[in-house]
Amino acid sequence: MVMASLPVVNQPPPRVGALLDHLSRRMRLRAEAVLAPLGLRPRHLVALTVLRDSGGSSQQALARTLEMDGTNVVGLLNDLEAEALVERRRSPQDRRKHIVELTGAGAERLAKAEFALAAVEDEVLADLDAPQREALYTLLRQATRDCVEDPCTEHRSSC
Repeated sequence: MVMASLPVVNQPPPRVGALLDHLSRRMRLRAEAVLAPLGLRPRHLVALTVLRDSGGSSQQALARTLEMDGTNVVGLLNDLEAEALVERRRSPQDRRKHIVELTGAGAERLAKAEFALAAVEDEVLADLDAPQREALYTLLRQATRDCVEDPCTEHRSSC
């Protein structure tokens, strides 16, 4: 009897959790490294992206979109305002509300960050060709469909 030809019984199927965690960690560490010289952290990048994509936002709406406590959003905006990347002003319709908008300097810094992050993605996913990257993106979007509508524009998760 040849043992090598027998199927392996009770062998667990391949699991992707650890691989996704490892890939995510590599991506996150490299992203943080390229954002730091630009004076940005990932949370800054998300806020700048939301403000660019929305054309501005009330401070309260931004807190909801980022799923952050209002106090934490104030700190985040203080960081960005100190760098002249965003501007807060009173709403003309409701003086109790603050409107937050991306400045020209903020748009420029965001563009630099996105360029740097594209290079990070190229580095981390260097072993995948273009069709494989597209397939990975499609599969990840499919797997997260119930969590976010579009992670590239929504910047929030309900999972």
